Amino acid sequence: MTEAVVRILAGDIEVKISGTTNQVEERIAELQEEGAWSSVLDRLRMAREAAVEAAAKTIGSAELPERGAAFHHLVTGAGLERKPDMVLAAIHYLRDVEGVHDSPPRVVAQLFEDAGLEAPGNLSLYLNRLRERGLLEIPESGAGKNRFVVLTSAGRRHLDERTM
Repeated sequence: MTEAVVRILAGDIEVKISGTTNQVEERIAELQEEGAWSSVLDRLRMAREAAVEAAAKTIGSAELPERGAAFHHLVTGAGLERKPDMVLAAIHYLRDVEGVHDSPPRVVAQLFEDAGLEAPGNLSLYLNRLRERGLLEIPESGAGKNRFVVLTSAGRRHLDERTM
């Protein structure tokens, strides 16, 4: 039988669970009922938000030579290898880190180029497929144009799952 291990350290809270897959799942369910799991997830969210804020400040300073370096670090640090995941990360980066709300496909492609990453061949197709999967949406103010897409909560969850 294979042993499963989950270890999370968030500030002064440490959760370490080991055993069979069923035992680990049961213990996680118990932690969720006790509220401890929510506390750990809240700490992780706060750490993530702090990292995004720090990245935004760093981009504005001279510490990074270019925006591409920050995006490259985001993609490689998170271990993103699939193009759709990288496109989601690019939209997240442009919206939440740089504060860019109007980014036609050429701007997204330029971000990939600045980062030294190969841009997807047909970016509009990627954006449409991600919208079909419910990971991206166009706000009402976006007049139905891909240049205004934003991550949905499902898109954020998907990125979170890929980076954990």
